[in-house]
Amino acid sequence: MSRRSLLRGAAVGAGAVALPALLAACGSGPGGDGKTITLGSNSSDPVPKKAFAGAFAAYEAQSDGRKIKVNTVDHNTFQENISRYLQGRPDDVFMWFAGNRMQFFAEKGLLHDISDLWQEYKGFSDALKDQSTGADGKQYLTPYYYYPWAVFHRKSLFADRGYQVPKTLDAYVALARQMRKDKLDPIAFCDKDGWPAMGTFDYIDMRTNGYAFHKSLMAGEVAWTDRRVREVFDTWRRLLPYCQPGANGRTWQEAATGLQKRKAGMGVFGLPHPGAQFPEGERDDIDFFPFPVIDPEHGQDAVEAPIDGFLLAGKSKSLKNGKTLESAKDLLRWLATGKAEDAYLKGDPNNIAVNDRADISAYSPIQKKAVELVSGAKQISQFLDRDTRPDFASTVMIPAIQQFIGDPNDVDGLVNSIERQKKSIFAAG
Repeated sequence: MSRRSLLRGAAVGAGAVALPALLAACGSGPGGDGKTITLGSNSSDPVPKKAFAGAFAAYEAQSDGRKIKVNTVDHNTFQENISRYLQGRPDDVFMWFAGNRMQFFAEKGLLHDISDLWQEYKGFSDALKDQSTGADGKQYLTPYYYYPWAVFHRKSLFADRGYQVPKTLDAYVALARQMRKDKLDPIAFCDKDGWPAMGTFDYIDMRTNGYAFHKSLMAGEVAWTDRRVREVFDTWRRLLPYCQPGANGRTWQEAATGLQKRKAGMGVFGLPHPGAQFPEGERDDIDFFPFPVIDPEHGQDAVEAPIDGFLLAGKSKSLKNGKTLESAKDLLRWLATGKAEDAYLKGDPNNIAVNDRADISAYSPIQKKAVELVSGAKQISQFLDRDTRPDFASTVMIPAIQQFIGDPNDVDGLVNSIERQKKSIFAAG
């Protein structure tokens, strides 16, 4: 059982409000001075946590005496308990994701409309605005950065062994086979936290069936028993023998460390993941290539590039104080600037600024390559657990993918189970 399953089971079994207990909002309240902004953070890993501390300090230095009180919680705990958090005692501002993950909570009335701020924002593309907009046409998210997913590896390892970047799935498998002969784990692989392997599923699906099919599948419009979904799992079964065994017991940090220690040859990650596990002096050795072509009709058109940002919690009691609300909006105005993104990326060079007014002159070669990857994409996805309903992702897809990793031979039973549960969840509205 994964840590995320344990967290989910503990919260439900105890009838607990686990995350609100950890993230009890400490704002000024309706009667406070309005200068203190509470912020719920899921950036618990050392590199982003330190980078955000620097960015928030920069905001405080230029503000009129405003202060940010950051409540940081383990990333997966935050993600698993977000619904309870937003319905309980949320902070004024919190970190979250663009796309469906944001739209779902907007429809539930758990987010604060910031359409007025978007009238002031500059430097954001129409695509970013679309990803920040709810079904009601209002904006709820202030985007901050994005990071593409790809197949990461060490440049020096490829050079030393004479490995060539594979363009097709057949070449990818052939490279994995050679890495196995060279006594490496060909593909670093992990899913203890329940979400990392979703990136592999998404890429196989989009490379096999195209972005439009993947989007419809995530929206519940296509049956999981469709032959095209079975084909995705069958292709994945072809790759599993070359993946690190025991993935359901391995965190992404441990898998990325496998690349760093030259025990694994390559792995499907988001841009921040290897960067966070490589010492600063070794980060220039990190490289990536797009997930290989499976069907030439779809090529490498789609890129997985999740967008993270900041939102106002609809049920924050302290935002009822007009002064606190204005302070929270002032923070978002600043976070929406290129200068604010520069302040963060100075401490975390593993992401890409979304504002076109950010200073990219100091970008590392891999950041510049990431920009090229995304800018050249015909379609951009947000990640499985962001492109579909959060309840479907957490209660159905997390255990389903872990079950597949543990026993990949019963694809029919797997897709039938997913489809039954999907019908129930999507029918509930």
